[in-house]
Amino acid sequence: MVAVASDAPLMVMDGAGAVVEWSRQAQELLGHTAGEVVGRPVTSLVRPVPAASGHSLGRDRVALCHRSGRAVAVDLRMRPLLREDGSVAWAVFQAAADEHKASWTGAAVLEALFAQAPFAVYVLDPTLRITACNAAAQVMCQAAPAQIVGRRLGDVYDFPAAEDVQSILRGVLESGASSSEHAVCFHARNAPETACTARVSAFRLEDRQGAVQGVAVLLLGATQREQARARSRIVHAVRERVGRTLDLITTCQDLAEALVPGFADVAVVEVVDALARGEDLPLGPVGRDVPLRRAAFRYSGGEQQVQAHPIGDVRGLPYSTPYAQTLTDLEPHVVALDGKPSWLAADPERARAIQASGARTLLAAPLTLRGRVLGLLSLYRTKRGDCFGEEDVALAMEAAAHTAVCLDIARRFAREHTTAATIQRHLLAPCQASGTGIQTAHLLMPGTQGAGGCFDALSLPGARTALVIGEVAGEGIHAAATMGQVRTAVQTLVALDLEPDELLARLNDTATRLARERAALPADDPLRRQPLTATCAYAVYDPLDRTCSIARAGHPPPVLVHPDGTTELFDLPDGPALGSADGAPFAKTTVFLTEGSVLAFYTTSLVSALSSDGPADLGSLHRLLVHGPRPLQDICDDAANRLGDNAPTGDAVLLLARTSGFPADQVATWDLDNRPEAVSQARARTRHRLARWGVDDETAYSTELIVSELVTNAIRHGAPPVQLRLIKDRTLTCEVHDSSPSAPHLRHARTVDEGGRGLFISAQLSEDWGVRYTSGPGGKTVWAEQALAV
Repeated sequence: MVAVASDAPLMVMDGAGAVVEWSRQAQELLGHTAGEVVGRPVTSLVRPVPAASGHSLGRDRVALCHRSGRAVAVDLRMRPLLREDGSVAWAVFQAAADEHKASWTGAAVLEALFAQAPFAVYVLDPTLRITACNAAAQVMCQAAPAQIVGRRLGDVYDFPAAEDVQSILRGVLESGASSSEHAVCFHARNAPETACTARVSAFRLEDRQGAVQGVAVLLLGATQREQARARSRIVHAVRERVGRTLDLITTCQDLAEALVPGFADVAVVEVVDALARGEDLPLGPVGRDVPLRRAAFRYSGGEQQVQAHPIGDVRGLPYSTPYAQTLTDLEPHVVALDGKPSWLAADPERARAIQASGARTLLAAPLTLRGRVLGLLSLYRTKRGDCFGEEDVALAMEAAAHTAVCLDIARRFAREHTTAATIQRHLLAPCQASGTGIQTAHLLMPGTQGAGGCFDALSLPGARTALVIGEVAGEGIHAAATMGQVRTAVQTLVALDLEPDELLARLNDTATRLARERAALPADDPLRRQPLTATCAYAVYDPLDRTCSIARAGHPPPVLVHPDGTTELFDLPDGPALGSADGAPFAKTTVFLTEGSVLAFYTTSLVSALSSDGPADLGSLHRLLVHGPRPLQDICDDAANRLGDNAPTGDAVLLLARTSGFPADQVATWDLDNRPEAVSQARARTRHRLARWGVDDETAYSTELIVSELVTNAIRHGAPPVQLRLIKDRTLTCEVHDSSPSAPHLRHARTVDEGGRGLFISAQLSEDWGVRYTSGPGGKTVWAEQALAV
């Protein structure tokens, strides 16, 4: 049977130790009746029990004796009772099970702390003098208990800030608030040559009545192996994080995050301003005129820390500061910040930031590579006594060396990217064609791994406009140069006034030839291993009949925004990418566009960048385009704002074109008879229409000659039907169409020849002329353009 604690006493004994009362619970527990024990001494009911092996608490143990002679293990507690006659009796109770467990656990914990704990434990009295310590404390201070007890901690250890440690202990004693893990550097008085680093924690000691008994102090020291492991983890973090990207600012931020809070409490990374621009770096030492750009800041505290200067700020360093000294001798400097050093007056902003952070120690390390200065790493610790040692300086220099290599790689990439972006910007047209019947706008955001994106909006004869967008695979200068070659080929083919599918076929021939040239490069040329491929979409919009003919080569189809704000993705057949071995033909699609429609051409990198919060899809592009009618440039600006500071991987290109019809009173069309008399009729109609348009006499006369020669050639060498069309836009265009596919040739007639001068005369009188072949019924259109007087 298990005994259960009760509020009633087991027995009551008088001051002489004789049993005066015996309860039923005591009878059930020990088997004795009241008559057998009342009046007898209580010592007759107990017997000694041998201490357990290894027990070291130093107390005798006894057990109650059952009537049968066996021992009954039970924990008892006693309470004094005042009797009616004024004497004092003692009530004996059985202790509760949880009370026994708590008592035993507490004793076991105290014994383990003092005998086996690997950290130092000191018990201080209310005067903050040591009254007890464990074995680990004796090893840490290398002293016997007799040399420790009765002394203060500052007498046992040499703390650089002994008053601060004493102040912490006094605060714990007075307030009762514990103090946890204050980092301190010190050495034992008995071993001044051995430096130690430990975390100090202090707790107030109280008895059960709440009376203050003193303070318990724990010193958790870091062994050399543990310190080496901690440094190794920090170095690993630096190597793991720093250099993951080719972005200079991200590299600096990764360095600060790797060092704070594990190694320092505050980290500031500043780079030479030329580094951010990809320029050549200065040789050390750095002069006063070399500005530094603040690239990263990290603070371990929970609240926003005051910064001396914001990220991105560019300024020089005051010459008399440790920062400038570090960049002068290219050596690390450890500086104590207690007591407001005089050099802080030369840099008031930094002085205020240091004071606000509570920094106690500064470690300034140069970022250098092969004698050239890349920047400065400034590390701060805010806890008293937590100074930078020689191992810390070595770690900081190792982190700085690794970061310098990564920054130089980022600088080289930034220089190449800047060069490629500059080439790309100069190769692309500074402004796009917008005229009667079409308005265009564009957005180009160079990517971190791009430079091959291109676009164009080119004017074609007959008030038409060609829209081109494409992207060359690859990155950097080579991609930009290849893009320039492809764009030049596109402009040359556009001048031939080819149909979109035929233009892409000829462009593919050019890309295939460029790919063969690349494959023939020397074996050690890295460009040889990069296949040349490109995508392209080509469209021609004719405002006279409001049709758009489109063909594409591996490029995503354009989005059509209707005047009512709804969007539609063109269902166009796709052709192979340019430069690929696929010999599939390209297909052309012609669609009719209503007044006010918007065509949106784009690259896949733009869609990915707009969908940065989720998977790449066209939903983000559709949402960008559906905000009702508004200026095209506003849409491009909105797209740039949505991209924000996150540079796309590839070139993000958006080309917009809002279409409309051509004014009917600015175009005239006549069907002509296929006989010589039609020439004079054509000249008369031309003269009359040009007079209505207010064209000057000289231009009108030249136009009559051009019409006469082109109509004569069509009737003489072409096939009916013959049509004449005049278009008054920014230029005056004369077009003569016939059904013969034969191409006219410009001849240089001899003096005695009676004919053969028609195209020569037209070419001399016009600014430009050409031949356009039409699909469907076939035939050709010969056109000539003249400038109009302003």
